[in-house]
Amino acid sequence: MNQGWRRYFWAGGAVAMICVMFGLVSYSVTLYRLFCEVTGAGGATQRVDSDTAQVTDTYVTVFFNTNVAPNLPWKFRPLQRSVRVRLGEETPAFFEAENLSDEPIVGRATFNVTPEKAGLDFKKIECFCFTEERLAPHTKVQMPLQFYVDPDLAKRASTRDVDQITLSYTFFRAADPGEGADLGRFAGVPTPAAGEQLFAENCAACHASDHAKIGPALGGVLGRPAGTVPGYPYTRALAGSGLVWTAATLDRWLADPRKLVDGTAMPMAIADAGARAAIIAYLEQLPPPPAPQAADQAAAKPGPGGM
Repeated sequence: MNQGWRRYFWAGGAVAMICVMFGLVSYSVTLYRLFCEVTGAGGATQRVDSDTAQVTDTYVTVFFNTNVAPNLPWKFRPLQRSVRVRLGEETPAFFEAENLSDEPIVGRATFNVTPEKAGLDFKKIECFCFTEERLAPHTKVQMPLQFYVDPDLAKRASTRDVDQITLSYTFFRAADPGEGADLGRFAGVPTPAAGEQLFAENCAACHASDHAKIGPALGGVLGRPAGTVPGYPYTRALAGSGLVWTAATLDRWLADPRKLVDGTAMPMAIADAGARAAIIAYLEQLPPPPAPQAADQAAAKPGPGGM
């Protein structure tokens, strides 16, 4: 090879090397994200089509954390602080997003779990975080997440000590927004599944569907006259209110029970209209409870006014 060809050879090699280096820099973020998704590194979760795991009797508590980037005028929050699930059990969770601006905005959610070593076993079946999402101005939606935690978490020596996982999301404004999937698809009728999660967080300490706790059983509450569950010691105010529980009266009750019935002992109120609607959707599909047993009646105490 003469000297001229050597110069061309080395110049061509240098150009090729520069092109390779430029390509690696350009795609390094994408390659790193793919690496994390495959290995669970950095707390990256896994995406799957369905739950194929065997449900076990080992439990883990999943906590939810949400953040919004400073340049994104949205509110974003979990509708439940945490859920306790069995390994392998497909579980729904719900998040609420609201666009506070006067224009449609496309956002993208990043996510991870801690401890990071649990990322490989956190499997998402459905999530708003899979795509860029467009939210119309002054619109509020409830977005579902469907997930399970793989039973391998309890089998692997490095992760068998994990009994709590925190799933964190941060919504960012899309840097180069395309059309984005329309979050309006979640703005329809509130789902009973979302209401069940909200009920568990806000109401389950005092109420159950099929038996009295501090408050009366709530199965079959829609269409029932207020203060009429046999054996429950209602306040005089509620028992004599003449109310019948419809979706409308339940909404007013949940918004401000003491305003609706002066003298009731019910201490809880739910300010968010969407949350109330979801809880009512859940209550609507609960069957009536069985007839109360003598022991249940004896255990019932004058409580928060109930329904």
